[in-house]
Amino acid sequence: TLIRSWRLSVWLMPISRARRYHRMCFICQRIELIKAGENPYFVKELETGYVVIGDHQYFKGYTLFLAKEHVTELHHMETPAKLRFLEEMSLVQEAVAKAFKAEKMNIELLGNGDAHAHWHLFPRRTGDMKGHGLNGRGPVWWVPWEEMAAEDCQVQSPELEEMVKTLSHELEKCLA
Repeated sequence: TLIRSWRLSVWLMPISRARRYHRMCFICQRIELIKAGENPYFVKELETGYVVIGDHQYFKGYTLFLAKEHVTELHHMETPAKLRFLEEMSLVQEAVAKAFKAEKMNIELLGNGDAHAHWHLFPRRTGDMKGHGLNGRGPVWWVPWEEMAAEDCQVQSPELEEMVKTLSHELEKCLA
């Protein structure tokens, strides 16, 4: 599938490129794939980061905003870059909310798993916890990871291309 082949692409590339990727964090690898035109999840490059559709779509429209600069914390960024990153994240979340008809947005910058500043943008809707949470409500992380990242939640073509197109269109409107 598209997902499996893309994830394996780092391992199947020429050795010289693979060695360079090996020294980088996972998000830096994904950014390098964007720059090489090899990341099918890529939506748009902004001044401070890259917008990508999330690998899994338990929460339809899940998107990430990856910082261009490899930093592990917001306070490690220079103030002008940090403020612009925050502003752009706000515009991305607005576009995600509109593109995927969110009732509420959950936005997080964690970095415990991948130590590179990146935002998780989850469009939320009534009933999207599918039996988890407190009376069907709660943060996204109350859904077990195994369910959220299950194969049936992986976005596939042509749905991926349609999501990229829809979000790209809304981003253009928010950035205008």
